[in-house]
Amino acid sequence: MIDKPEIEVADVSPSAIKQCCAGVYESDAARLLLGDSFHPGGTKLTERLGQILGITPRSRVLDVAAGRGTSAIFLAERFGCEVVGIDYGTINVEEAERAAKDLGLGERVFFQRADAERLPCADSSFDAVICECAFCTFPNKEAAANEFARVLRIGGQVGLSDLTRNEALPPELDGFLSWIACIADAQPLTGYAALLSAASLKVRVTEEHNNALIGLVNQMRTRLLAAEVMVGLRKLSLPGFDFEAAKNVAKHALQAVMKGKLGYAIVAASK
Repeated sequence: MIDKPEIEVADVSPSAIKQCCAGVYESDAARLLLGDSFHPGGTKLTERLGQILGITPRSRVLDVAAGRGTSAIFLAERFGCEVVGIDYGTINVEEAERAAKDLGLGERVFFQRADAERLPCADSSFDAVICECAFCTFPNKEAAANEFARVLRIGGQVGLSDLTRNEALPPELDGFLSWIACIADAQPLTGYAALLSAASLKVRVTEEHNNALIGLVNQMRTRLLAAEVMVGLRKLSLPGFDFEAAKNVAKHALQAVMKGKLGYAIVAASK
């Protein structure tokens, strides 16, 4: 994890949380630990989400918190659709645009910097909205859900894949680092469904994919150990990276998953 001062989540402004999350996920450390796909299940789970939402070559899709564009590009290649990806991080947007152009997808995949809670999109302009492993980090989830509903056409669908929490987590998973790791404000599966329902969306599908989370956490732990060795041998430089904090979060996250306190799920709803 990027080294941060000890600070309570309650003392951090929504803007600071967004900026910090964007900074972490733009970092070389994030790519090192998570690879190109910054969510459990990778493109396999993205494909499942696309199938649930019924994406076709005629679909116009909004990818919220698109990161470096891995899912947006995958959806365009797999389903032949047009995709607009938005992300809070400028570097992520630049990297995503470059990747799409390199693959010859510049006419079907577009990216821009934007806030999920204030989408720069016209009403009823998309057939589908996806948001992977990011909704739980939004400070104002109600506003984001309402924005998803606003930009969807009648009959359009929104699909979330995100961390779920079923009970109180240990103190090690309740701080600022855990917030930017998508843990601290994860909701119960019923909580995500309720947020979408409150935005006048009809929940159609809920699926648990806890094994995908176990796989990602184990991948992170393995990569952490390898990176720490490489830094020790001076073959890799990660200034400001707090290995101990990262290993502690990963350790307790895995324990929480195995005890059924943390999980991963898909929720899909229609307008």
